[in-house]
Amino acid sequence: MTSPAILEVRDLHAFYGRAHILHGVSLEARAGEVVALLGRNGAGKSTTMKAIMGLVPPARGEVSFDGRRIERLPPYRIARLGLGYVPEERRIFTDLSVTENLEVGRQAARAGTPTWDERKLFTLFPNLGGMRERPGGRMSGGEQQMLTIARTLMGNPRCVLLDEPSDGLAPIIVEQMANSIRILKGEGLSVLLCEQNLHFALGVADRAYIIEKGQIRFGGSMAELAADAGLREQYLSV
Repeated sequence: MTSPAILEVRDLHAFYGRAHILHGVSLEARAGEVVALLGRNGAGKSTTMKAIMGLVPPARGEVSFDGRRIERLPPYRIARLGLGYVPEERRIFTDLSVTENLEVGRQAARAGTPTWDERKLFTLFPNLGGMRERPGGRMSGGEQQMLTIARTLMGNPRCVLLDEPSDGLAPIIVEQMANSIRILKGEGLSVLLCEQNLHFALGVADRAYIIEKGQIRFGGSMAELAADAGLREQYLSV
């Protein structure tokens, strides 16, 4: 039996100034599912994430989260509803320790949603457990990425938007990141993953969408995408 969609995007349009970036994007993520949004640099992946979170106000279209329309809400209210966002830029507080960064993200527990605390997060990301008092600015890029995800999980979200989590990371850290996403799925969390790294996405995602020039060009299972070399060549090769 297919689980219901927790995140639904319908005919989403967005602009930067006068530039029309998203042209009718539609996608969905179901409960306990990892969905990859794939595309080349500049295809509209990050803009889609920001439009869902209200950081780029949608010009037209609908965004529903957990059965509620959110496309006109400010970002802080969307976050309080249980939609987490991990930006590509990470944006940790460099002067605060790991523990203090985590505390910033704390929200109350939600019914029917996995609850996260420091102990559980240090199990998910053992690297962080050994540097609890280290300032964020004295961490490697991979450690900062783990901290950003952990801080978002402190909000006990039902769904997480992950923007380019593998970008610029060493291969061993990328594999740790992939394993962490599999654990999140096992906890029942929904993940919408924005990625250029097809190999990474193939290892963690159930389904994929391909975006090109602000339009969805493909939507289907990872198995379908893996079997279609022509599709990958057309939209994902560099």
